[in-house]
Amino acid sequence: MPQATFSVRMDEGLKRQFDGLCQEFGMTASTAINVFARAVVRERRIPFDIAAPEPEVSRDSATRAFMALRAEARANGIGDLSQDEINEEIRLTREEREA
Repeated sequence: MPQATFSVRMDEGLKRQFDGLCQEFGMTASTAINVFARAVVRERRIPFDIAAPEPEVSRDSATRAFMALRAEARANGIGDLSQDEINEEIRLTREEREA
């Protein structure tokens, strides 16, 4: 089978780490890339989950989110609910979801 060259650019540090791990696995980086490509073609999908990292929540961003929700509650006429009324709303919403 004819061979083709596949060139990839990556961070130098990442390449060193990747090469080191591949060596520990007893293969070259080229072999690892070929294993990955064969799995993608065979399974017709990326053979692992790709997900965005969870956003980092800071106290400042949480406070901004809370204040925005508070303003929205006031704008919708529900900014003065008591804790018991809020809990009752939550209970009713959960019941609706379960039905």
